[in-house]
Amino acid sequence: MAQGNRASRVGDQIRLELADLLAREVHDPGIGFLTITRVAVTPDLQQARVYYTTMGDEKARKESRRALERAAPFLRRHIGRRLRLKRVPELDFFFDESIEQHDRIERILQELNTERADAPESSPASRDDDPDTGHD
Repeated sequence: MAQGNRASRVGDQIRLELADLLAREVHDPGIGFLTITRVAVTPDLQQARVYYTTMGDEKARKESRRALERAAPFLRRHIGRRLRLKRVPELDFFFDESIEQHDRIERILQELNTERADAPESSPASRDDDPDTGHD
């Protein structure tokens, strides 16, 4: 099998285990309400980029990141036991901005749809007669 497939499978397993460990084993209040969105593992299985999202402002994000970094040795040790990997990847944590960007785009689209629904409809004939449109 291709190396990329194994890295992807290991990443998925790490994501599941991290979610379980964070929900059941890690009792750091700094973590707060956190979701692991994805884990990207390098082909050599040495590094794992863990992407997460959390509720709250920038201060809450920074506190969550610090709490995750404090918990990293504990998480790595338990992932190694659960997945029985010869070498457990180093965990690097990154806030997943794609979720926030997606939400922002959704809000903009909803606002545009609301504006369109609230705007008075004009018939095509009245637009042709409008002197400001440049049509004769």
